[in-house]
Amino acid sequence: MTYPARAAPSLDVGIPPPELGDTTSELGLPSFPHHRATLRLSEKFSFSLFLVPSSPVFRAFFFLPDSSKHKRFDLGLEDVLIPHVDAKGAKNSGVFLIHGPDEHRHREEEGRLRNKIRADHEKALGEAKEKLRKSREEIRAEIQTEKNKVVQEMKTKEKKTPPPVPIPNLVGINGGDPEDNDIREKREKIKEMMKHAWDNYKTYGWGHNELRPIAKKGHSTNIFGSSQMGATIVDALDTLYIMGLHAEFLDGQRWIEDNLDFSVNSEVSVFEVNIRFIGGLLAAYYLSGEEIFKSKAVQLAEKLLPAFNTPTGIPWTMVNLKSGVGRNWGWASAGSSILAEFGTLHMEFVHLSYLTGDLVYYKKVMHIRKLLRKMNRPNGLYPNYLNPRTGRWGQYHTSVGGLGDSFYEYLLKAWLMSDKTDHEARRMYDDAIEAIEKHLIKKSRGGLVFIGDWRNGHLEKKMEHLACFAGGMFALGADGSRMDKAGHYLELGAEIARTCHESYDRTALKLGPESFKFDGAVEAVAVRQAEKYYILRPEVIETYWYLWRFTHDSKMEAVADRSTWPLKKCRAVVIFWVSMGLPLGAVNTEASPSACVQIKQHQTFQGNPACSMKAAAQKDDSSPVFCVTLGRTID
Repeated sequence: MTYPARAAPSLDVGIPPPELGDTTSELGLPSFPHHRATLRLSEKFSFSLFLVPSSPVFRAFFFLPDSSKHKRFDLGLEDVLIPHVDAKGAKNSGVFLIHGPDEHRHREEEGRLRNKIRADHEKALGEAKEKLRKSREEIRAEIQTEKNKVVQEMKTKEKKTPPPVPIPNLVGINGGDPEDNDIREKREKIKEMMKHAWDNYKTYGWGHNELRPIAKKGHSTNIFGSSQMGATIVDALDTLYIMGLHAEFLDGQRWIEDNLDFSVNSEVSVFEVNIRFIGGLLAAYYLSGEEIFKSKAVQLAEKLLPAFNTPTGIPWTMVNLKSGVGRNWGWASAGSSILAEFGTLHMEFVHLSYLTGDLVYYKKVMHIRKLLRKMNRPNGLYPNYLNPRTGRWGQYHTSVGGLGDSFYEYLLKAWLMSDKTDHEARRMYDDAIEAIEKHLIKKSRGGLVFIGDWRNGHLEKKMEHLACFAGGMFALGADGSRMDKAGHYLELGAEIARTCHESYDRTALKLGPESFKFDGAVEAVAVRQAEKYYILRPEVIETYWYLWRFTHDSKMEAVADRSTWPLKKCRAVVIFWVSMGLPLGAVNTEASPSACVQIKQHQTFQGNPACSMKAAAQKDDSSPVFCVTLGRTID
C-alpha cells in the first residue's frame, strides 16, 4: 500500500523530478512506498475474533504493539503522516521538502506531532496492559457499558419532531343507541354473537392464543409461537370496548397487566403480531387511555426490531422474541419476504414513533417504502415476493388477495392517517391501483367485475375472498383520486361488492367460498373442492360497510345483515381473532342449509383431503359447532 504525501497549501514545497522506481499519485505527485511489517491495532483485534473467540482477556493481548517493530513504526508511518523537514544539504529521498523562513516553525511542529504519536502509543500500551489485569466479566461489563452509551447517544441525536399523526380524541368515548328498533335489534344480535364467542374462550381457553372449540381447550398456531400470549384477548379488546362490553374489556386488561410477557423463547410472525398485538394494544390505548396498553405495545415493538437486521432492511417474516433471530418461509419464492407482510407495518410503527418520540420505528418503515419506490416494477405491478438478502423480486406474481392485499390498503390509510399530507403514500397508491386496474381487473361475460392474479405475464381468472376488501378500499380512496375520478372509483368499489355478493348468493348456504372462478360459463363459483369453504372472513362485510358509509344505500345494510343469517342458524360462531374475524372454523359452502346441524363428528368434506372437519350435532348453543383450519385438522 502507498500513502500519498500531503503538504500544507501555504508552504513553499519543492518537488524533485521523479526517479526510476519512484511511485507517483494520480496527480503526478510522489507517494511513499511503505510496506507494513505489522498489522494495525484494529486489524489485530479483528483477526483475534476468529482465532480466540472464547477468551476476551487473551484477545486484549492483540492490542499490544509489536516492540520489535517500534523503530520501523517511527521511521515509516510517521514519515507518511507528518510533513517532513529535510536537513540542510540532505538529498531528497522522495518526500516533500519544506524550506524558507517557516522551516524552523515546522521543525517544532514536527517534533510536537512525533511526541504526540509516541504518547498516544504509550497510552494504548498502558490501556492494553490494564485490560490484561481484569477478569473476563469486568471486560464484558465495560464493553456493554460502552455499547449502551453509544446507543443512548444515538437515541439522543434522533430525538427530533415525530411524524404528524393526528390523534382523534376517543378516550372514554360512548356511543348511543340507534332510534330504529330494527337496527337496534340487529346490532344486539351481533353483540350477542360476540359475547358468545368471548365467554366460551374465557371458559375453555383463557390466556391461550386461540381455542379449539370442539375439544374445548387452548391452542396456538406457529404464527404466534408456542407461548401463551393471549392473542384472542389482545385482538378483541377494541371490539369489546366499541360494543360496550366494558366488564369483558376490564377482564382482558387485567390479564394483560398480570400475564402478558414478551420475553419468551418463541418464534412469531412479525406481520401477524404487529397487526394483532401492537395494533390491538394501540387501539385499546386510544379508546381507553390506559397507559398499560401503550407500554406493552412499545415493549413488543422493541422485540420485533431485530427482524429488520437484513442486508436490505426488508424484515424477516418470522423472528424469535428472545434471541432476535429471523428467518423466512422456504415456500415463499426461495425464502423471500412477502409484500403484504413487510408492507403492513407502516401505520402501527408510525404511531409508535409518535407516542414515544423515538424515530427508529418510523425510519424502519420509511426505509421499506424508499426501497420499493426505487425498484423497477414489471408492468407497474408490485410482485408479492422480495428477497431480503439481495433486494430483488422473487416470482412475478401479483395479487390483491393473499400475499399482497394489505400493502395497498396501508398505502391509502397512511395518507389518510397523516391528514392527507403523506403525498408519497398517495402517489404510490394511485400508481399501484392504476396498474391493477389495467392488468388485473376484468369484466366477465356475465358482466361481473373481478380482480384476478397476475402470474408471470398472464392473468388468472380467479378471485380470492381476501380480494373482496378492495371494493371498500376503492370507495375509501375515491376522494383525492387523480383526474377527479372519485365517481369512477366509487362505482368500481360497488361493482366489486356486487361480484363478491354473487359469490355468496350462488352457494347453498349463502356463504362465500375461499376463491371463485370466471372461466367460460362458470362465474363467481368455486370449482375445486379445496376452495369450497368459508372461514369467517370479514372482507365482504367490510366492503358493504364502507359503501354504506359513503352512499347510505340501504341495500348495503340489507346484504350485510343477510350474510350473518347462516352463521346464526348454524351457530358457527367459532372463537376467532375478533378484530379481523379470522377463525379456527370452516363451513362447507356447498352443504345443504339443514346440514349445518346434522354434521357428524369426523366427517370429511367431499373430495377435500386437505380440509377435515370435526363437529357434533348439538341440542343447545353452549359451544360453537365447527372447528377446522386449512391444511390441518385442529381436533
